[in-house]
Amino acid sequence: MTIKQVDCDIMFMYICFMKNVSILVPETAVIEAVADPHYMFNAVNQFLESAGKERLFNVQLVGLTRDVKLNNGLFTVHTDKLLGEVTDAGLIVVPALSGDMARAVEMNKAAVPWLVGQYAKGAEIASLCVGAFLLASTGLLNGKKCSTHWGFGNEFRAMFPEVELVDGSIITEEHHIYSSGGANSYWNLLLYLVEKYVGRDTAILTSKYFAIDIDRESQSAFMMFTGQKGHEDKEVLKAQEFIEENYADKITIDMLAEKFAIGRRSFERRFKKVTNNTVSEYIQRVKVEAAKRSFERSRKNINEVMFDVGYTDTKAFRATFKKVTGLTPIEYRNKYNKLAMEA
Repeated sequence: MTIKQVDCDIMFMYICFMKNVSILVPETAVIEAVADPHYMFNAVNQFLESAGKERLFNVQLVGLTRDVKLNNGLFTVHTDKLLGEVTDAGLIVVPALSGDMARAVEMNKAAVPWLVGQYAKGAEIASLCVGAFLLASTGLLNGKKCSTHWGFGNEFRAMFPEVELVDGSIITEEHHIYSSGGANSYWNLLLYLVEKYVGRDTAILTSKYFAIDIDRESQSAFMMFTGQKGHEDKEVLKAQEFIEENYADKITIDMLAEKFAIGRRSFERRFKKVTNNTVSEYIQRVKVEAAKRSFERSRKNINEVMFDVGYTDTKAFRATFKKVTGLTPIEYRNKYNKLAMEA
């Protein structure tokens, strides 16, 4: 074997171990959700080189056209490859979309066959925030878990009822398909992927460089519960409004069923179907949302807020509040109320 043949073999092995990261640039993409993964994976390459190691990621922008105009033409992104030119996508990153989600999905439906085909060939796919809408439109998420921005949960469920949306989750992973929670939560998914491909030490270094809180697992503390009212069940809608107007009072399922002249079992079934919450869960969510607002805006102590929203058992209130928000009442107040911290 000649020296030239050895060099070629080494180069071939290096190329095989390179991980392609194909960042899709769809119409209406959020520019930051395209630029940030591009920046992060290239930064990791620089970290590896500084440590005397080889670059691991081949980062490329891919799209249906060479130039994609974003933000109403304010930005133009030049893609490295057209979708048809990509033979090994490796990891496909689907960035967040902007505007009306149904329209955004429709505008990018030509990318769906490529996503399905690349996944069938062994590519992994990661959606960032509401990029989950485009990923879900492929059918690849049917029967699987998925995360997206908490504010789009109701719309996502309505459009993709066969996908199991995990409320409040930062990251989901199933069968080489990944998704992230809302807005900046996608940084946590990117860190998760860095740790998977490179290792924990590099992920920690990357988190410090980009000033990201590593291992954050929930977006619950950021969620604002507004109720699921995009349905046509008038009696259930009236029940929701009654709960929201009288959350400080003791409300029972029997009381609501009787008030709106519906049998209990039928009322519970209809309520769960259109709101994706049981009646008890909905009442809890409304109470906790009211408590959150009080913690944010007043100097009231924990017990005062607890009584205001209709709880009398301190242990039950703390447990429910943490279950919904991921934080204890004190942690939440200290995080969002500067006046309370100064008191």
